[in-house]
Amino acid sequence: MKKQLFFFLMMLQPMIANAYDVEVVNADGFTIYYNYINNGTEFEVTSRGNGFEYKGNVVIPDKVTYMDRTRKVTSIGDGAFYGCTSLSSITIPNSVTRIGNSAFNGCDGLTSVTIPNSVTNIGVYAFAYCSGLTSITIPNSVTTIEDRAFFGCSGLVCITIPKSVTSIGNSAFLGCDGLRKVIVHDIVAWFGIEFGDFLSNPLSYAHHLYSYNAEITDLIIPNSVTSIGNLVFYGCSGLTSITIPNSVTRIGKSAFNGCSGLTSITIPNSVTSIGNSAFDGCSGLTSITIPNSVTNIEDGAFQNCSGMSSINIPKSVTSIGKSVFQGCTNLSSISISNSVTNIGSRAFDNANILVVVSQIENPFKIDGKASDNRTFSQNTFSNATLYVPKGTIEKYRETDGWKDFFFIEEGVGPYGGDTPVTPEPKKCDKPTISYQNGKLTFSCATDKATCQYSITDTDIKSGRGNEVQLAVIYTISVYATKSGLENSETVTATLCWIDVEPKTEGITNTITEVPSNAVLIQSEGRMLTVQGLDDGTQVSIYNMNGTPVGSEISQNGQAVVATNLPTGSVAIVKIGQKSVKVLVK
Repeated sequence: MKKQLFFFLMMLQPMIANAYDVEVVNADGFTIYYNYINNGTEFEVTSRGNGFEYKGNVVIPDKVTYMDRTRKVTSIGDGAFYGCTSLSSITIPNSVTRIGNSAFNGCDGLTSVTIPNSVTNIGVYAFAYCSGLTSITIPNSVTTIEDRAFFGCSGLVCITIPKSVTSIGNSAFLGCDGLRKVIVHDIVAWFGIEFGDFLSNPLSYAHHLYSYNAEITDLIIPNSVTSIGNLVFYGCSGLTSITIPNSVTRIGKSAFNGCSGLTSITIPNSVTSIGNSAFDGCSGLTSITIPNSVTNIEDGAFQNCSGMSSINIPKSVTSIGKSVFQGCTNLSSISISNSVTNIGSRAFDNANILVVVSQIENPFKIDGKASDNRTFSQNTFSNATLYVPKGTIEKYRETDGWKDFFFIEEGVGPYGGDTPVTPEPKKCDKPTISYQNGKLTFSCATDKATCQYSITDTDIKSGRGNEVQLAVIYTISVYATKSGLENSETVTATLCWIDVEPKTEGITNTITEVPSNAVLIQSEGRMLTVQGLDDGTQVSIYNMNGTPVGSEISQNGQAVVATNLPTGSVAIVKIGQKSVKVLVK
């Protein structure tokens, strides 16, 4: 049945053209087919067609000489290795910048592939159904992973995604049954995925073709990501916490649909839109902060979030979609700002709301309790108290839908007395630490918050003798505070100096000059980030027993090292000849 389904899905995809321009026999006797691209100045690997299949271990050269002219190979063309089930390995040269749509689609015998640091784009279905692949590392040259790029890679266990990636397409990893570990820049997320659900084009009608159950426990999205795509974490029921960075502006359709283990989430004030069913079925959510940047909450965004007890709609929101909070059975109080001009049908249906605070001064028509599309549950109309601004009670009693509330009171909540709903969370955002040009900088996204810091220097000492060993290490702790808000979490970092050269030359004012660089070390989610390095610097991490647990070479001034060290343990960070102890958070 599974094989029949596989071929059914394959047949539904658009067929790839098989024409080729050039046939070249490599030195090893293997034939590869190419097309001319970029006005004939470069080659693209293609398929011969007519049932031809690349087999075994294929090595693509970085350049090809044909008719006394040498051209670089810069692309793996659309469908080049489509359905090559006997392909076992592929070597892609550093000249290639693009892996085309369905380039390796259906290559279920492919067990390993190294994507070179020249590739910038991985196309739609590029490695779909490559069930033999167990791990893949995306190089830091890639900026875009297109829709369904690794769809159905059931054998994939580990994947590494660099911070260069700014866009992960819809359903990019759906159907990756065996996926257990994902490293994304400064995150390590653990998966236990059984099957994939397929909801997006071209098979949108195949809804619930599979069931999807993932068990991510902790997730931090890097600040290179600007959009969380549709279905990216669909059904990840084990996800308990998530940090979304201030770079994200949109949360896509069903992005966290079915993440029933998620208990809380803070949406940053960069997000302007929350997509259809984005958090549908997040039954563990007990609280949600919708920032003042959001203008549109789309249909079903928080549907069936049965653990949610209260919600405040901020003043930036102008439209509340259909069924947004439908099925939030524990939702007892809501507050709607005056900026809202539209509330969709069934927005608050099947919820046991007891308090509705409407700040809308000119009420508009909503669906009443007699309608099949009623905005609120019938028991809400009958039992809840609707609080309205002073001087507007008659308007509400005359407006369709609102007039169906049996209990309407004026001048309460935000308009006098104690507010009957839970206020927006009163906690400052977690601050960030940076160091540049001899200056430490602390910043916090909470408006007008003040950063409180402490810095300890291990070199502060007194004693007797002729020699003092200086560590030149500062431990930095900082939290944000603001009147009326709870203090933020405390963020820590270690600032130290490393010798650029392992020698000293020259003496000035009796102090030996040692060329050195300042580096900032931070720990988050078992990831250690070292900033301020020269490119090519080796950073190695050890546990307290001296066992290596991770190593990286710095690029673009920093190194991000994933470790398996448990939270609360001590890591020894070795940078060149310098060793520094850091607490793993």
